[in-house]
Amino acid sequence: MKLENVTHSAERRRRYEDACATAHAMDLVGERWALLVMRELMFGPKRFSELRADLPGISANVLTQRLEGLEAAGVLLRRRLPPPASAQVYELTAWGLESEPIFQALGRWAARSPLHDPTLPFSAASLLLSLRAMLDPARVEGMAARIGFRLGREGFVAVLAEGSIEIDHGDPEGADAVLEGAPPVLAGLIYAGQPMEALEAAGALRVEGDRALIRRFATLFPLPPKAG
Repeated sequence: MKLENVTHSAERRRRYEDACATAHAMDLVGERWALLVMRELMFGPKRFSELRADLPGISANVLTQRLEGLEAAGVLLRRRLPPPASAQVYELTAWGLESEPIFQALGRWAARSPLHDPTLPFSAASLLLSLRAMLDPARVEGMAARIGFRLGREGFVAVLAEGSIEIDHGDPEGADAVLEGAPPVLAGLIYAGQPMEALEAAGALRVEGDRALIRRFATLFPLPPKAG
């Protein structure tokens, strides 16, 4: 009983004890790594091992703590896949998925930081969320296309239509064009203006389908100017 009281007191000390909803949000997801765990689940459920692979800096112990905390807060849930997989996975609840605009706003704001280092590790979820955050609707006006991505073990399809982009897990086969490579390589193409041909020649990028479409696609996501 004494141990339970000590644990409860420690949890209370970590809270802001502030009625502001922003403060309560930090109570829910403000622990180190919590938001990044949520980021990695934005495109569907993952196993514990997959989360560790996508968050190379996190320890198994800390990941377990964050998953338990987010589950207790109602942000994510765990379930077991049916046979033959029979594996336990974690996924965001419907309420957890509602947090995506927060990631987009934070991403746009932080991209203006002069201290932002784009050479650090960059996951598939990071890349795809950034596309949804940085898309310039004016540049995609009147455009209709399906862009496929092969990012390591995962496949995705982006649908461009009516000035917007929707991205989901899926087999990229049959898309108008397909990009295959590591997320940092695709980020270099899209955000750093690295030539497609040079990345292909280096063996870092593979392009299938409409090459002109890929060239146009890479211009749809302008970064905001750096803060003065």
